[in-house]
Parts: sequence; structure tokens; C-alpha cells
Amino acid sequence: MPDSSETSGTSETSGTSGTVSRRSALRLLGGATAVALAATAGPAPLAHAATAGREPAAGPRVERLVARLTLDEKISLLHGATDPKSLGQAGYVPGVKRLGIPPLRLADGPAGVRVERHATALPAPVLLAAAFDPALARRYGQVIGREGRALGQDVLLSPMVNLIRTPYAGRNFETFSEDPLLSADLVAEEIRGIQGEGLIATVKHFAMNNQEKDRESVDVRVDEQTMNEVELRAFEAAVGAGARAVMGAYNKVNGTYACESSDLLTGVLRDRWGFEGWVMTDWHAAHSTVAALTAGLDMEMPNGKYFGAALKTAVQNGGVSEDYVDRAVRRLLAAMDEFGLLDGSAPPRPDRNAAVGAAVALEVAKAGATLLHNKDGALPLTGPAARSIAVVGPTGSLPFVSGGGSAHVVPDHADSPLTAIKSRAGQGARVSYALGEDLFGKALPKDALSAGLDPEGQQVAAGKTWTYDGTLTVEDDDEWTFVIHYSGRRPTVLLDGVDLFPVAPGLAEYFAGGLVSAAPDGLTLRRRTLDLTAGAHKIEITAKGGAQGQTFRLRRATGATRAQDVAEAVRAARAAESVVLFAYEDATENQDRTTLALPGHQAQLIEAVTAANPRTTVVLNTSSATSMPWLERTAAVLQMYYPGQEGAAATAAVLFGDCDPGGRLTQSFPADDDRHPVAGDPRRYPGAGGIEEYSEGIHVGYRWYESEGVRPLFPFGHGLSYTSFGYEELAVRRSGVGLDVEFTVRNTGRRDGVDVPQVYVGASPDLRLDQAVRVLGGYKRLMLQPGESRRITVRVDERTLSSWDPRRHGWVLGTGRRTVWVGASAGEPRLSAAVDV
Repeated sequence: MPDSSETSGTSETSGTSGTVSRRSALRLLGGATAVALAATAGPAPLAHAATAGREPAAGPRVERLVARLTLDEKISLLHGATDPKSLGQAGYVPGVKRLGIPPLRLADGPAGVRVERHATALPAPVLLAAAFDPALARRYGQVIGREGRALGQDVLLSPMVNLIRTPYAGRNFETFSEDPLLSADLVAEEIRGIQGEGLIATVKHFAMNNQEKDRESVDVRVDEQTMNEVELRAFEAAVGAGARAVMGAYNKVNGTYACESSDLLTGVLRDRWGFEGWVMTDWHAAHSTVAALTAGLDMEMPNGKYFGAALKTAVQNGGVSEDYVDRAVRRLLAAMDEFGLLDGSAPPRPDRNAAVGAAVALEVAKAGATLLHNKDGALPLTGPAARSIAVVGPTGSLPFVSGGGSAHVVPDHADSPLTAIKSRAGQGARVSYALGEDLFGKALPKDALSAGLDPEGQQVAAGKTWTYDGTLTVEDDDEWTFVIHYSGRRPTVLLDGVDLFPVAPGLAEYFAGGLVSAAPDGLTLRRRTLDLTAGAHKIEITAKGGAQGQTFRLRRATGATRAQDVAEAVRAARAAESVVLFAYEDATENQDRTTLALPGHQAQLIEAVTAANPRTTVVLNTSSATSMPWLERTAAVLQMYYPGQEGAAATAAVLFGDCDPGGRLTQSFPADDDRHPVAGDPRRYPGAGGIEEYSEGIHVGYRWYESEGVRPLFPFGHGLSYTSFGYEELAVRRSGVGLDVEFTVRNTGRRDGVDVPQVYVGASPDLRLDQAVRVLGGYKRLMLQPGESRRITVRVDERTLSSWDPRRHGWVLGTGRRTVWVGASAGEPRLSAAVDV
């Protein structure tokens, strides 16, 4: 760990861990075997002879196992299967019992271990990243690593480190940043934390999987410089930190599926970076047998469509050499051996330490809480504003723990913000609540439906099919949102012959968000919004009881009910000294957002409440950047993302000033949908004709705003404190091929506070390559008391000072006179100096 007074700009060149040293020793023991393998004759021999010669041998134990395994047994290790004793995890690979090879269980886990049992629900990775604290990322990883092993898992399908390229991407909350350096620092430390606890980490999704829309088919066209400078840096850092598994992406890269790209899986990952683990597909991301295996893919998940019987046939027919099968098996077994899974040397599985997990979850949520706007010191809440509070919004009374898809965790507990605010405000305070925006719908009026349906709890017996053929009478023309709550198979509801809740195609049916997909009582939800005219509408319902029977409800929200909810919120706002309005956006895997605006009618709610009480703080539980046309009407805006199981306590602590909001934006927030790096060009996003062009080049995120002269709503690195800081006495000196940037930070306010000064480096005059106006070179998170000053040094490394030259296919140092800035964000440089590199 770096000294408290200085930080490195990256973790990529940090020393290797003990496990890596052991791996290197195993390589020396088995090197001759690997060389011999490279020369093995046979059908479709190893195409990359040089690569195979450098293939890290796995040691005598693994080589003996490979020699004893039958072809069927080898193939069984290279694809997923059904777990006979499933713990609710994502994947399973059967072992080979006769040889003592244990099965592998693989669990999702970007923000905690996703199984059936309870686990610590940590804040989303984007909130972790907002702390700009690699040491905290390691502790985050340690919690997941320990709990993964405690919950019976062997492999974690995380962390995700694809860059935030578009604000619409549905999984932006699962990853870290738009900046390659920050992402590299954080992923490296998280992996060290995970694997230090004995759980194998999987870095994903390799590579260029920067959106969910058309993710299974889109062809990403990206030039060599852009790919290396922007997307690949964090993956390289993960490999350098010892990650033993990589997950290939769904998409194509320059015309070839990522999971069968020899350029990526062999040329970059193994030949250039020296990766020593195994590569698996994302779930159902395989598209071939021979092409994928020979390119460097080692495992198909979650089944064996291509790496099962098809692979055996290919070997037996001479379509591919068994050497390739051996290579893949060797890579898997070597990683298992390194973690003590083959010889029983792995430590006993620990018990969960829920208290430690909760403490880290709270620390991360506080550290990443990002104060975007604070007019006239509206926060922290003090005096009358802290004793008379109206809480507004559905996520004020419901804990919004995590996003949907792979990130969803079953937490030990999760309080609502309303509960936490009431507790913190204390006795004698008046804390009221108003819904404001209805997520779950209100009961249908009794006289709106013809007889035969109990819309608030229709029971369907096990094994039975229940039907209803009736009439819905609508009083006025209005917008209706129908909400169905159901416990079994989703009922079919036809309104005037239109299916209100059709089954979504493909995986979309299974990804519906972490908040809006379930009612408070656990019933599954689906919604449909449409305009209805006054009068009678035919409604037909078919529901199946299934093996267990089921209950379903049919509710609605209309323009009229929304007006009532808003009016109630306005009354509560007027009666209180201050308002805390919780706004949400529910992102999920497999689905991109379509706008930066808050969903539903939340913008109108905010406008109505702020008009009634300008002392309104908006707390954002959102996945990524949000447009804020209502910003200037608010007193404060606090970005909390998806804050995990301790999110309510952390939010209350920040609101009342028990801690300083310590977060900074890891992505630029655009002003609107028309001014950001992929706006207005469908070829950039979401793609046209199945092809997506990264034509912005290296100018991702804040680099694009700088190069285009566009002002974002909030810049990368932005975040306010409850105190103020000054920077002074900048000195920059060369240190080897890097730079040491030294300056003094002073707390000029009256409170303890957290600051994250950032160092940016300008372009090289000597390189005839595309360069950013400035790039993040390093940063330092520090806490200072009032009046305290500290002299710190931020290291800018050679990689940050270099560009990728596609003519040389390598890095070149950007020499010459370069400008160095120190600032509070990418948009607020305060000090500058020039230095010769």
C-alpha cells in the first residue's frame, strides 16, 4: 500500500503476490512439458507454436492429471453443466471424482455474492469507484472473497471493468469509470482482495462490451490505438494483479466474435500480457467449436453446446488436435492447483462475518456518496431543517439496494431511508412521508370491472387454469399504467385483444431491474403503459396455478392517481422546513436506457415539490449519468447510485453531516441527450446495420468534452465537500521515466473534510498521434481537519505518459514539454506547471 502522503497513478506495475510467485515456480518445473506439447504432431496442430512454447506449464500434479484423464473427462471440464446440489449460483463445472478433481461453482458477484442464501449487499462498483480509493477496493474485494468461499463458491464472475463509454449502457453501475487509469487501479486492488481470500476472480467482459443493446451480435469496429489506450488498460492491470480467469464478451470485435478472437485471446491476453489462467465465455456467448478453441477459448458456459459432444466429434474426426483440449484443461487445472483445490491445501471454508461485511458496505457507501450541488450550504441538515423533514419518493420508503441482473444480491437486511432519517433526526423531530410516484399501482375501482375477478388477490389453485372474460370501464380518457403482481407463471392479460404483458424475447425476459421488478411482498411485477379512451374495454385473463398454485393482482396508475400522489407530496413539502426527495432509475443487465431523464413522471414531481419548498434535496439512486432540467430549483443533489444494504444509514449520515460526502464522479454527466460523446450518431451508438464504430477514438468521456469544447452538466472528478480546500506550491520533477507531482492541500473551511485532488497531464508535442487535451495522471484521497495542510506527491507513470503507436504496435513515450495540472475535477484545473519529459 502506498504511503499516506503519496500515491501512484496506477497499480499496474505493483509487485506480484505470493500466489503469482508460486505460479512462476510451477512454470519452471513444467516448462519442458509445455515445449514438448507445442511440437506434438496430429490433426489441426497448435497454430501458435511460439505461444504454446511459452504456455506456462502447470507443474507435475497437473501434468499427471492431464495424462490420466480420458477425452470424455477432459471435455467435461471445459463446459458448464447442471449442478445436482445447486446453491443458486450462476454456473457449475463437474469435477472428475475418480482423479480427485473437485467440481467448480461459479457465482455472480459484482456487488456481493449472488446465491440463494443471504450475503452482504455491497454498494454498486460505480459507487465504490467514486471514492477514488484503491485500498478500499481491496477491502471490498476481501468481503466478496471471504463470503464467496463461505457460501460454497470457488469462482467469482467479477469484477467487470469495461469502460463507461455511453451513459445509456445498462451495466454502467457494475463497472468503475470512463477513465482507464482509475479503472485499472481499482480492478487490480479488488482482484487482490478477492483472490487473497482464496476465491478465483474473473475479469470481464473481454473486450469492448460497453453496451447492452444488441450485445450478443453487435460488431464493434475500433482502431488499435483506441482499443489499447482506452479499453484494454484495465484488463491488463487485472492480469498483472493475478486474475486467474477471464470472461469473453458477447459482441464481435472488428468482425470476429470476442470468444473466438485469436487476436484478443492469444495475441493480447497471453502473448503480450502473459495471462496464465483460463478464458470462459459469457453465458451462451460461444458460437463455434474449433475456431473458438484454437483461438484461445478454454471453457463454454453454462452448457456444452459447442464444447461438449461437438468438441468430442471434432477431435475424433480430426477436425482439431486433442492438444488443444489438453491446453485448455491444463490452464483450468493449473489455476485450480494454485488455489489448493487439487491437493486439499485450500484453507477450510470460513464462516460468513456479516458484521464485517456490513461495516465495509457502510464505509463504501459513505466514501462514495457524491454531493453534486449544494446551494447556500443547504446540506448538511441542521437547525430547523433537521427537525422538520418531508421525505418524498418511492425509494424513500423502500430500500434500493442494487441494480438488476447479475448484480442482484439477497441482503442480510436493508433499512429504508425513511427509517434511517427518522432515527437520525431523533425524538422531537417531525418526519413525514409522501409517495409522490407510484411504482406498484393502486387498486382498481370496484365498479370498474365486471364480476368474477378479485384484482387485489385472485387465487389460482395448483394444477388449475383460471380464466376471466370481462369488461373494464374507464371514466375518462387517460394514460394508464397496468401493473401485474404474480407469484407463479405470469398470467396472460388481453385488453381489447392486445397482450399487455408479453414474454420478452431471449434473456430480456429474465432481466427487469433490481427495484421495479418485485413488489414489497415479493411478488414479481410487470408493467405496461398505454392511453385508454373513456368507455368499456374487453379484458381477458388466463392464469395457471402450476405445481404450487399462485396469487396475482392487477393494479393501475393513471394520470388522475398520479395527480393525487403529487398533490400529497406538495402538501407534505409545504408543511416541512426541508424536503428530501428520493429519485430512482432502475438499470439492469441486458437492457440499455433510452434517455438520460429520470423514468416515469419524476421530473414533474421534482418541479412540483421544489416549487412548494425550495429547500429540497434530491437524492439520486440511479445507475449512471442523469439529466437534470430541474437542477437550479433544488437546494442540493446527492448522488448515491445503488448504495447496498447499508445505503439508508450512509445516506442519513451524509444528509445530517455525520460524515463528509467523500465521492467524486467517475464519469462525466452530460447536460442532456444531445451533448455527449455518442449523441446524434447511431454508428457510434447503438450501431447501424449491426456495426458500431468507436469513431470518437481515444476521446472517451471527459476527453471528448475537452476536445469538442462542450461543457458537461458535471465534469469527471466533480464532487463537493462540506468544507473547502486550497491547492498551492506545485512542483513537478522527473523521476525515471515518470513524473512526481508535489503540491500542498489545505483545508480552508471549518469542518473536517475529504478531498480528492487530481493530477492531469497534457499532450506531447513530439508524438504525431491523436492525443487527448489532458488525461488523468493520478489522484490522492485524503482527510484534513480545519486549517490542516498536507504536502503530497502523486506519481505519474510511464504508461500514462505514453501513447499506443499502431505502426509500431506498441507504446511510445510522449516526450517533450508537457503541461501538468492539479485540480478538483477534469473541469476545474487550479494549478499548472510545465515539465520536460
